[in-house]
Amino acid sequence: MSVSLPNGAVVAIAASYDAPVSVTAITNANPAVATATAHGLTDGDLIEVTSGWSRLNSRVVRVANSDTNTFELEGINTSDTNLYPAGGGIGSVKSIATMTQITQVLEFTTSGGDQQFVTYSFLEEDVEHQIPTVKSASSFAMTIGDDASLPWYALLSAANDDRVPRAVTVTLPSGSLIAYNGYVTLNKTPTLTKNEIMGLQSTVSLTSEPVRYSA
Repeated sequence: MSVSLPNGAVVAIAASYDAPVSVTAITNANPAVATATAHGLTDGDLIEVTSGWSRLNSRVVRVANSDTNTFELEGINTSDTNLYPAGGGIGSVKSIATMTQITQVLEFTTSGGDQQFVTYSFLEEDVEHQIPTVKSASSFAMTIGDDASLPWYALLSAANDDRVPRAVTVTLPSGSLIAYNGYVTLNKTPTLTKNEIMGLQSTVSLTSEPVRYSA
């Protein structure tokens, strides 16, 4: 058991992507193995997945055990055919070519993701029961020290305008990586409070579950 501080965490956003690569098959396995002819991916690449499986679609995952025509989706378990029907995962992947660090992050907070429930009780009972249903929409918000001359400002501004999801990663001091994908917004007017650092507000509304790697 251990605890840690977030001090030193690095946040980055995808600055460019390579062209999509068609995926002709994904196995029901742990980890899942994708087939893509001459894909050109290497171990450690971060990719955005487009898949017929809704639980995999839009997730940002890491490539492992890459071969000429196949590669593993590290940390992705698709062995349950009830959740991942056989043959239904085909689609495409696109590699994140470059990432740009979002510097001067003052605060990083998450919201949503709360489990929802349906509550019921039979006529003959005097107690209620709960079954989990869906989770509420998830997002995170960042307060960033205002400086429109830094590289991340143009990227956040473009993402705010074009409404195309971007990959965002958080690398913790331990080396653990959290990979997100979502719609990015940016309030281009900084906070203006006397004797306080001017801050820009940016949010990322997630399009899929984040993926975490221990190192």
